[in-house]
Amino acid sequence: MSATGFVGLGIMGEGMAARLLSEGVAGSAENPLVVWNRTGAKCTALKEKFPDKEVIIKSTAREVVEACGVTYSMLSTPAASKAVFEGDDGVLAGVGSGKSIVDCATLAEADMQRMDAAVREKGGRFLEAPVSGSKGPAATGTLIFLCAGSEDLFNEIKDSGLNAMGKASHFFQTQVGYGTRAKLVVNSLMGTMLAAFGEGLALSEAVGLDPSKMIEVIGQGAIATPMFGLKGPKMIAKDHAPNFPLKHAHKDMDLACGMAKGAGVEYSVMDQAEKVFRAAREDSDLNVADEDFSAVFEKIHKDSTSEFSKKRRLE
Repeated sequence: MSATGFVGLGIMGEGMAARLLSEGVAGSAENPLVVWNRTGAKCTALKEKFPDKEVIIKSTAREVVEACGVTYSMLSTPAASKAVFEGDDGVLAGVGSGKSIVDCATLAEADMQRMDAAVREKGGRFLEAPVSGSKGPAATGTLIFLCAGSEDLFNEIKDSGLNAMGKASHFFQTQVGYGTRAKLVVNSLMGTMLAAFGEGLALSEAVGLDPSKMIEVIGQGAIATPMFGLKGPKMIAKDHAPNFPLKHAHKDMDLACGMAKGAGVEYSVMDQAEKVFRAAREDSDLNVADEDFSAVFEKIHKDSTSEFSKKRRLE
């Protein structure tokens, strides 16, 4: 019996694992999906959602890796990833010859390289595969995988697992770190765009323009982007239900700014956007760190002195 593993069923992992089941990549008697999550109820919920699929719940990440040829991992933070990877019953403890790890988290480049070296030292294969996309794309299988590491492993799963979970998969280098570099460029640009968009909406409101009409105008021109169309109406309605938590967006932007500094690149615009997100994350009165990254809009309004912003804060 072969099996496919999945470690981490949070905001992203839940949808990704579900795609492996719904698309038939895993979940049969011959190829069950073997799962573990720090909160066990998530595993039970996934199993109940797919009663006709073979889903096996393990009590540790180590047991998942031991039972599977390929194990995908999607942990939310560097701290969680380190704990689950290096723990006594963690991912690395289960690695041996013939085991393959596909890590889809966004971490520091050095963290990915350390994990790669540890897996290869034990005879396993490692693929760095951070994703571009949030909760919605994870659920609909439209993520973009940014990969580096074992090219053989990438070629083995690109038309199966990666294809089920994503709309595109890119392989950059056999040297681990290039996938993370690509992801940090994408996410720092995304955060900067959203911060600028939020300031533009706040200015529109302050000078008496209908923000909904301005979102329509922006969507018809050269600066149109799906993110503005999706986030804009929710931002003006104060709806920041998390698809990509602000604290995670800020983490990526902070890492990207460090990468730019190390590379000797002028990054002042994105540095400033990182500061805006940092201030929003650390604002205890707003308490938006766990909200969607669109909640940076609330910090923009809080720091604005327009009559509209003052009135909005009281609503």
